[in-house]
Amino acid sequence: MKILVVEDEKKTAAFLSKGLREAKFRVQIARDGEAALTAARPGEFDLLIVDIMLPEKDGWTLVRELRETGVGTPVIFLTARDSVRDRVKGLELGADDYVVKPFAFSELLARVRSLLRRTPAKSDEIRIQDLEIDTRHHRATRQGVALNLTPKEFLLLTHLARAGGEVVSRKEIAENVWDIGFNTDTNVVDVVVRRLRAKVDDPFKKKLVHTIRGVGYALKPS
Repeated sequence: MKILVVEDEKKTAAFLSKGLREAKFRVQIARDGEAALTAARPGEFDLLIVDIMLPEKDGWTLVRELRETGVGTPVIFLTARDSVRDRVKGLELGADDYVVKPFAFSELLARVRSLLRRTPAKSDEIRIQDLEIDTRHHRATRQGVALNLTPKEFLLLTHLARAGGEVVSRKEIAENVWDIGFNTDTNVVDVVVRRLRAKVDDPFKKKLVHTIRGVGYALKPS
């Protein structure tokens, strides 16, 4: 399960990230509303935890715009604003829960798990042209031919596929596939992408793995 934490206060973001990772969630941090709006593509995250007081675009506006564009990812507002009016506003905008600061992490974690239990799971099957990915059984085929991917290659392929054709940066891949901070001197992402391309694309006429120079990678039809 993957969670986007939208929080500009560094200590709070680090605290949430550490606790959620220890609870076996994958975590990505967005520091402002604009960055979160860009990151929160449909199908990319299982849950958003959103502070209301954010730079660039506040949490109210972020969630409203996400809902208006069809992003139905569950949202928990996390904020110091505890009036009934604010709680009602958050829920009316499309949030699924509202947690007031200060809070016990154990309570937040219980709410996260409860909300995820109520949310329909993502489809186990992803299809992009003749590429089929079975996330439940960790299998990938193209034109019916098994691709025989390593666990990291499969995780990378799935991550790219869930982006819906959008470009995924090397930084995001490093953080979410390897759970490490991105170092520009490290070419581990490029090495594994090359191995993945050799299996997914090289034996076939149509290419699906695309390099966006200076930005990252995308998985989409040519």
